[in-house]
Amino acid sequence: MLNIHQVKEEICDIGRRIYQRGFAAANDGNISYRIDENRVICTPTGISKGFMKPEDLCIVDMAGNQIAGTKKRTSEILLHLTIMKARPEVKSVVHCHPPHATAFGIAREAIPQCLMPEVDINMGDVPIAKYALPGGQGFADVIMPYIMKSDIIVQANHGTVSVGPTIERAYWLAEMLDAYCRICLIARDLGKVEYFTREDAEDLLALKQKWGFKDPRADLENCELCANDVFRDSWKETGVGHRAFQPPTFKRNEDTSEGQKTSGNSQCTCGGSKCGQGKNNAAGNSNSDGTITDEQELIIKTITDRVIKALAG
Repeated sequence: MLNIHQVKEEICDIGRRIYQRGFAAANDGNISYRIDENRVICTPTGISKGFMKPEDLCIVDMAGNQIAGTKKRTSEILLHLTIMKARPEVKSVVHCHPPHATAFGIAREAIPQCLMPEVDINMGDVPIAKYALPGGQGFADVIMPYIMKSDIIVQANHGTVSVGPTIERAYWLAEMLDAYCRICLIARDLGKVEYFTREDAEDLLALKQKWGFKDPRADLENCELCANDVFRDSWKETGVGHRAFQPPTFKRNEDTSEGQKTSGNSQCTCGGSKCGQGKNNAAGNSNSDGTITDEQELIIKTITDRVIKALAG
């Protein structure tokens, strides 16, 4: 028999971990757990997740009506309930604001793939859903195209939503994604990001399937393994793209004969007209590996010549 008090204790424990890691400032974030077919325990509104007690928590029905608890339930419970109705196997939903993952959502930068095996296995392609006003059913509806294919979603200009069979599993995804996003940003600041080779990416996808982890890439035809293909159709609507992290463009099971790319060290070959990699270079930025472009070198030479001429005059 389910011990409801124990579930409440676990929610409070996860709340403390979220608060201590800086994933929820002040009274940000919310957590829920489904205890039976028609009852869900959830956090109340207006309370710090780091200082909750079991008696602070609420119980709602699947319509969102509060049926127990002295404090008012979170206004974002409709998001949790919509997910649970669409995916009955989901028992817990965690919403918080991990700073590094949230930054990707604000910048509309696609979460890179093919950089760390643990992330590819546990999360795969992480979508970024478009912004919606928090609290209403519309806020819940915008994530539905994504939640059927991913256990964690980045909400543009908001935070993350992660789900799982346990509260801890749902929380782990948020923690893992934020750590990964931070690592990606640090690696980029060092000057270069090395992606998996095509063979590495294919081997990892095969291992993931062998271990029983589902990945939509396995069912996509002509899938570009490391280019966030699973949710690419939604990019125009959400404004998501590759600007800071330009991935390799090799496809699953493609021919790797001479002349085709087989390495993760992909370089733009289209002048930026297709992949967008050249777009920033035209604006005067350096290449992704930190080297100076020909255009930049010409500009620097012109400026230098003018400065020397002015000083000589």
